[in-house]
Amino acid sequence: MASKSQSYVKAKLNEEVVNADTAVSSKALAENNNPSPLQETSLDNRLKRKAKRLSKSLSSENKTVESVISVNGSKLRYSKNSRRSRTGYGRGLPKKGGAGGKGTWGTPGSELMMDDEVQVVDVHDPNYDSENQDDCEFEAIAPELTIEDLEKTVDPAIHEYFEHGDTQEVIVCLEELNLGTLRPDLVAMAVSLALERKPSHREMTSVLLSDMYGQILVREDIAAGFDRLLENLPDLVLDTPDAPTVLGNFIARAVADDCLPPKYVQTYKGKVECVHARAALEHADALLSMKHGLVRLDNVWGVGGGMRPVKYLINQMNLLLGEYLCSGDSAEAIRCIRELEVPHFHHELVFEALIMVIEDMGERSMDLMCKLLQVLASSVVVTIDQMSRGFFRVYEEMPDICIDVPQAYTVLEKFVTKCHAAGFLAAEVFKKLPSRGRKRFVSEGDGGVVKTF
Repeated sequence: MASKSQSYVKAKLNEEVVNADTAVSSKALAENNNPSPLQETSLDNRLKRKAKRLSKSLSSENKTVESVISVNGSKLRYSKNSRRSRTGYGRGLPKKGGAGGKGTWGTPGSELMMDDEVQVVDVHDPNYDSENQDDCEFEAIAPELTIEDLEKTVDPAIHEYFEHGDTQEVIVCLEELNLGTLRPDLVAMAVSLALERKPSHREMTSVLLSDMYGQILVREDIAAGFDRLLENLPDLVLDTPDAPTVLGNFIARAVADDCLPPKYVQTYKGKVECVHARAALEHADALLSMKHGLVRLDNVWGVGGGMRPVKYLINQMNLLLGEYLCSGDSAEAIRCIRELEVPHFHHELVFEALIMVIEDMGERSMDLMCKLLQVLASSVVVTIDQMSRGFFRVYEEMPDICIDVPQAYTVLEKFVTKCHAAGFLAAEVFKKLPSRGRKRFVSEGDGGVVKTF
């Protein structure tokens, strides 16, 4: 652009000079070829002034500033808005083929040359295509459960937990589900199932809630679950009459396990109209207010199963067998046996029953014990293995038992025969029944050898 302006100025000047020369020559001819020196001087000055005015007007129209640089001895001119390289290298073409600089649209046809490696990564760009992005990650999302699906899934899992007692297995099963807003219903369902169970199962439920806290449940979920249990307490009392007391134990145990805030019970004071809910909260408050309450709440459900001492279990078995011999109520005896929750220790029950029969040596005690063992075997409260093991233990202890009860072998043989006739004693146990041999004193002709006959 600068070179064009310079050429234009030179052309104008040459044109003015030619015109002036023509005018001078014509005027000189008119004056008979005899111009004066004063006229020649005024003409030159006028041409110079006109050239200056013309150059100023051109510079005001084109505000470009030209500079001259020297590259390898040759002079190159460039303007401020020139797109050529300032270093003098290159062919003078636009930078990046016209795609460089702010606000440029790119080279013509570049939108058709897009390959897989060049992709628009700005989500606000109109040309952004989310389907062609290779770095996207797809994650499977499970739909949120409904209350019906929750009952179908969680109910079997909790029943299985009562059998195996592994809390981590339940947590892994629940983590795969999208509980969403049903977490409080999970708490209410677990406690509701434990209300109809034994104290050991209630202890397992408390442990399960404590282990799920921080992984699946938060404090607000557990509090909302107990709120729903308090609202449904009038219906729970119909199936479990002692539901207020049991629910109070659950609330107090949750506070002791740091699953509920201590102020949970205090927030309900004076705001509960339901009689059963008020009884549950008062019972929980009483447990938390007693001396060393938080420590004692660890055993709020008692110590059950095999955690109790062996002597305690033996004493309980002797008591229930003694009560059965007095009352003859086999159903009550079975209930007491199940409450002990020691199926692995039922061989001790059979052993103690046989010892009572041998020591009593009465027909009534034989008939009652035979009837009880038959009911226990038919209802599978006592397994065949535990039954056989109890009889074999008595067989091994007979040499010591007959010291206190000389007629022990006779009574045992009679009782075992009765049990085998009832059909619950295995033939192998009946065949191994021991018999006591008779002995006579040593005589002179025996040579000091004890003979039996």
